[in-house]
Amino acid sequence: MKIQAVKGTRDFYPEDMARRNFIIDGWKTASIRNGFAEFDGPIFEYLAMYQQKSGDEIASQLFAFEDRGERMLAIRPEITPTLARMVNQRINTLPRPIKWFSVPRLCRAERPQKGRLREFFQWNVDIIGVDDCLADAEVIFCAVDYLMAAGLGSDDIIVRISSRRLLASLLEYFGIEESQLDKVYAVLDKKAKVPAEAFEKMLEETISDADKREKVLKLMAAESLVELEEFAGNDEKAKLAVDELKRLFEYLNVMGITEFCKFDIGIVRGLAYYTGIVYEIYDKSQQLRAICGGGRYDNLLADFGGPKISATGMGMGDCVLGIVLEEKGIFSKVGVYGACEYFVAYADDSLRNDALNIVAKLRKAGKVTDFSYKGGGLGKQLKQASTVGAKECVLVGQEFAEKKQLIIKDMASGEQKAVSDADFFALIKR
Repeated sequence: MKIQAVKGTRDFYPEDMARRNFIIDGWKTASIRNGFAEFDGPIFEYLAMYQQKSGDEIASQLFAFEDRGERMLAIRPEITPTLARMVNQRINTLPRPIKWFSVPRLCRAERPQKGRLREFFQWNVDIIGVDDCLADAEVIFCAVDYLMAAGLGSDDIIVRISSRRLLASLLEYFGIEESQLDKVYAVLDKKAKVPAEAFEKMLEETISDADKREKVLKLMAAESLVELEEFAGNDEKAKLAVDELKRLFEYLNVMGITEFCKFDIGIVRGLAYYTGIVYEIYDKSQQLRAICGGGRYDNLLADFGGPKISATGMGMGDCVLGIVLEEKGIFSKVGVYGACEYFVAYADDSLRNDALNIVAKLRKAGKVTDFSYKGGGLGKQLKQASTVGAKECVLVGQEFAEKKQLIIKDMASGEQKAVSDADFFALIKR
């Protein structure tokens, strides 16, 4: 019976694994560069933990199962609830601010489509214990820092920023009840994803009052913070939310990434736990889903039984990001075999053991080294050296047999030089 991979999952052949490592290694490097410490948790948790955060309907979106002890568990669809649980368990001993990152493998039981799979990797960066929006600015900076390091610029990506706190205060100012806000958010979150007529119909079904609905439509057309100040009128909460957004953009300007950032009232984020600044990162063509999304979630730790502590964070999945890196030609520079420093070739079988000895010495010295099992002509071995991306080729030939001399060939320039075995390894040690 021929068995294929489960729909919505991926097989990582060496070339795919090289691309995956390019993404994940970059995520980890950027996190550490920005002062975050890595954490991880179990691949499955109690189903009730996700139901507590997102409601009973979340069960249909997860891979949930009953274990032998009749406990309902779920494979993790995200890491943030695990983060909240872990922080709460040691809240009195953890130094603050808590700056953690994780790169978990996640699973969601949804229909696979372009940029969305049932199994994927996601980079999460979170800061816990900082009230000021400077923490939000740092998380945004960390995401942009990675994308720049990966080879993307302000012509390629855009960070669209808004505020749930601002939306909530303005919607309440318009007369919409607090109990209705989550339903309204869910509709507003779809504004850029559905045709205008469909959006207006959904809004009409959610907000029956025509006057309130008209105010919301005008609000969603706002393009600047100046316009929002006019909407806010004398409402103190709305003014404070506008001021917070202004401070955020000031921080982003000081950090030198405002060319990547833009205010967009249409960024709402679907998850209910967001409480303040929210943002999503897109490729500028906007043909794909968001590369990254995040925001402030000041109530989440308290929702999981801990103290009320401010928190902010973001998540970036590898699926959409991988498509963008492919389309921009960045993956074309990623070698399958990694950074091979030396390839040791030998002129004939009588020199194989000498070549193996050199291979072993290079590897013990920490150098990425490869060789040919079959040997054969030097031309054939040099071709293999090119295939694995070797920077230099160490040729073990008659010179070595007679004078212990190696020929070192630069694979990029083609230049060769003769050097004694002793001098070569002395240089390697230095």
